[in-house]
Amino acid sequence: MSKEATGKIIVIVAPSGTGKSTLIKRLKDDFPILLESVSYTTRSIREGETNGKSYFFVSKDDFLEMKSKDEFLEWALVHGNYYGTSKSFVSQKLEEGEFILFDLDVQGTDSFKDYFGDKANVIFIAPPSVEVLEQRLRGRGTESEESLQVRLTNARNELKRQDDFDFKIINDDLERAYKDLKNIVTRILG
Repeated sequence: MSKEATGKIIVIVAPSGTGKSTLIKRLKDDFPILLESVSYTTRSIREGETNGKSYFFVSKDDFLEMKSKDEFLEWALVHGNYYGTSKSFVSQKLEEGEFILFDLDVQGTDSFKDYFGDKANVIFIAPPSVEVLEQRLRGRGTESEESLQVRLTNARNELKRQDDFDFKIINDDLERAYKDLKNIVTRILG
């Protein structure tokens, strides 16, 4: 990445079930200037998702080949699936002065902070409690019991890190959480 890069990075990090996707959708509607990065993943495509827009859905073998060629800024094994962010995509967009929005897990966020330092503005979204989080995940009806338990275990571990980032929002009320998120992003974009 060149020193002339003028873009900014906003990272949203949150456990599954915190309302992160809903908040990000509203943020993108209110800030069309934000370019959402599209990650690579080995997980199965879900209903309503589009390859190349939601994620780049690739086989495990293809992902591991890209990883071996050092093509990812960050990658992680999450809930049994690989996720990664392309180095060339991010560097090019920053040099073009773009404001890039990322939806990452804690591991990926740590990699971004290590690589980009203060250029990566990280916002952690927390649920009001693990119990509320479990209710939200069960309410989705998209997880097996085994998958749900993996997500809850991961969420408990991620919540231990909630005070390690630049900003924190507790999503106990969607409208208030969104107002807080919008205010933070407005300040970051200057």
